[in-house]
Amino acid sequence: MASRPRREATRAFRMVPLTAKHWDAFELLFGERGACGGCWCMTPRLSASEYARRKGEGNRRAMKHLVGAGGVPGLLGFRGSEPVGWVSIEPREAFPRLGRSRVLAPVDDEPVWSIVCLFVAKSHRRTGVSVRLLRGAVDWARSQGARIVEGYPVEPVNDTVPDVFAWTGLASAFRAAGFSEALRRSDTRPIMRRSLRPRTGR
Repeated sequence: MASRPRREATRAFRMVPLTAKHWDAFELLFGERGACGGCWCMTPRLSASEYARRKGEGNRRAMKHLVGAGGVPGLLGFRGSEPVGWVSIEPREAFPRLGRSRVLAPVDDEPVWSIVCLFVAKSHRRTGVSVRLLRGAVDWARSQGARIVEGYPVEPVNDTVPDVFAWTGLASAFRAAGFSEALRRSDTRPIMRRSLRPRTGR
């Protein structure tokens, strides 16, 4: 009998921008814990004190308001009709917390789109979802006029890291999705980039 990961990998995978139409699927994927500890993918948008005040339901409401107001904070990945993954990507200025980080300070003055979070349902991890999410995020950013996509993954020293600490993605997944290292100010936190060219018809 085929293993579960192999069976899951054969199911049709698709990605959609997170809009109000798909909010219920987003809530289903994130579950009661809001993905991790009541985050609801608001961490990169808030200061530490703001996050502490909003943790849990406050973060959920803030993200729902953002989506309801027409913002597109990222994309959902589906296998069949089941939401299995999430990638947060927007222009870097949407994430104020990056600007307060010494390690993740801007590489240069080029405008970039930033991938700040990857979340995969536990039952679908290690089945290639992260790389698919990254590739889909690149395609989305390109369609929105982006010329550089940037990410801030973890590269653990001993090649292993608990899932809870890998919410920005793993460097190996970024490399598999065509990213290369642009700068490293920390042994375990490279800044990865992928330059884009607009797709042209034949």
